[in-house]
Amino acid sequence: MNLLKAMEISSSGLQAQRTVIDTISMNLANVQTTRGDGGDPYRRKRVVFSNRLLHPTFAEAFSSRFRMTGDLQKTHPVHFGLMEVRLRRVPWEQEGGLQSTVIEDLKPFQSIYDPSHPDSDRDGYLLLPNINIVEEMVDMMKAVRSYEANITAFNAVKSMALKALEIGR
Repeated sequence: MNLLKAMEISSSGLQAQRTVIDTISMNLANVQTTRGDGGDPYRRKRVVFSNRLLHPTFAEAFSSRFRMTGDLQKTHPVHFGLMEVRLRRVPWEQEGGLQSTVIEDLKPFQSIYDPSHPDSDRDGYLLLPNINIVEEMVDMMKAVRSYEANITAFNAVKSMALKALEIGR
């Protein structure tokens, strides 16, 4: 077992959960924002996770992404039509860590009747962000627990590395 890889995986988990906590904080800060840049209310953001490779070299990344279906004799724009993208199959030894991406939640906005609000439409209805405070707080608690679990895993690996160094004495 590679201890540095285990530490890097825990570190990527910490970064991913930090992104979740920052995103939830932004959602909670904008829970009453009725007009954003485009004129619409603030749209809730959420984080999606995917796995990532640990430091692939350029040659590995290129060879695993593209497969030549013909021979290139000379440089010409038509030759790029001979390349096709294929799905990347990664051996489990090279996998590790999380990659987080922030996306907008496409749930519909909340609508309330408030004709006195300056952002309400001509019928008196006001569109509020699609944020549920209880759901955000539960997600925040899950993110904090996951963050703590990654810290525990990182400290366990650090402890194993220190014990391995003590064996050499």
